[in-house]
Amino acid sequence: MGAALRVAVVGSGPSGMYAAAELLEGNKATVDVFDRLPIPFGLVRYGVAPDHFSIRSVRENLDRIWDQPGIRFIGNVTIGQDISVDELREHYDAVVLTYGASADRALGIPGEQLPGCVGATDFVAWYCGHPDANREFFESYLPTIEHAAVVGLGNVAVDVARILAKTPAELQATDIPEHVRNTLASMKLTDIHILGRRGPAQATWTTKELRELGELEECQVVVDPVGLTDDQAWVTDEKVHQRNVDVVRGWMERPRLEGPTLHLHFLTRPISVAGSVHVSVVQVERTEFTASGSLASTGEVLDLPVEFLVRSIGYRGTGLPGVAFNDETGTVVHVDGRIEPGLYAAGWIKRGPSGIIGTNKKDAVATVESLLADAGAGQLSTGTGAIDGLIAHRGLEVVSVAGWRAIDKAERDLGAQFGIDRMTISDQATLVEIASLGER
Repeated sequence: MGAALRVAVVGSGPSGMYAAAELLEGNKATVDVFDRLPIPFGLVRYGVAPDHFSIRSVRENLDRIWDQPGIRFIGNVTIGQDISVDELREHYDAVVLTYGASADRALGIPGEQLPGCVGATDFVAWYCGHPDANREFFESYLPTIEHAAVVGLGNVAVDVARILAKTPAELQATDIPEHVRNTLASMKLTDIHILGRRGPAQATWTTKELRELGELEECQVVVDPVGLTDDQAWVTDEKVHQRNVDVVRGWMERPRLEGPTLHLHFLTRPISVAGSVHVSVVQVERTEFTASGSLASTGEVLDLPVEFLVRSIGYRGTGLPGVAFNDETGTVVHVDGRIEPGLYAAGWIKRGPSGIIGTNKKDAVATVESLLADAGAGQLSTGTGAIDGLIAHRGLEVVSVAGWRAIDKAERDLGAQFGIDRMTISDQATLVEIASLGER
């Protein structure tokens, strides 16, 4: 292929970092990794639950990629706003979009817009310390509630419920910001409900995550038995689903105790949200399996007192100007990661929100193969060169690897004051200021 390619990667989460690593191997390319935030690593930092230390440690592996020659971090730059995709394509031989799926899916029910009804993306962003999180709302509202509900039967729903249910002592070793710790500690939750329209056999959470609910220090798990007489709610041919079923059955045999309770409701779906000023009631409808395995309404309706409702029914991507996008799937339009020669995608914006972190490595490698095949076939246009001049012309305050290292050190130093490994700094201006000092 001759001289190394010059590639821009948009997004510094696992997919972007794995794509960059694959391009760097064998000096196939030099890579500039762009991110709208001044901190890299995407959902590994802002999506993985802060009490899942082993998964969050993936950040250390991704961080080592910055030590390789031929890669730069260009943080605090929003592609599609500060710099367009077309401008990237003018400057680079190829562009790989890996900016993920950051929007949540709505329930589509009346009252969903009431204050107190939020997407899991928003709540997770807040407790993980994302700079864009609505701190004012969560920190003023959460201490006022006693009842919460989470809609969904996946791992994110379990994460949300678990974080709400944990005591301050259980969260002590995590890297969540101090303001999040203080807010969660001030909550007086008595009941947390997890609502799922299907049965235990159809839930998509992993057994490890599910079992963690039964290990909470103070909050007990109680399974609502209504509707679970139907065999279809329990029967599964999948081993992982069978393990989930066994966990749920075990909880049903436990005696109920006094104290905070996490209620699991299967075959239950929300149909409306009501309240005068904020969410106060979630109306749910019982469902049942038909002979064909589909779901039907039983006509039974129940009102649950809930002041905080978190919908966790999936993520979806958003489009960028000039990039073919499928609104129905929330992904870019591509074939094998190729949107068109010179423009590619990897990760959730390519395939949707599925798989684990490791899935993104295989996915990114496959996209890079498409890119290199196009390069080998002479289908890529040669970029005009370094984008630094455009960045300087627009007065963009870029965060480099040196800036990120300064932020990393500041968070570790802050954590040491609290006797923990790290405490997340969430304020955007503070992060950029720390980074700027590290750039000098």
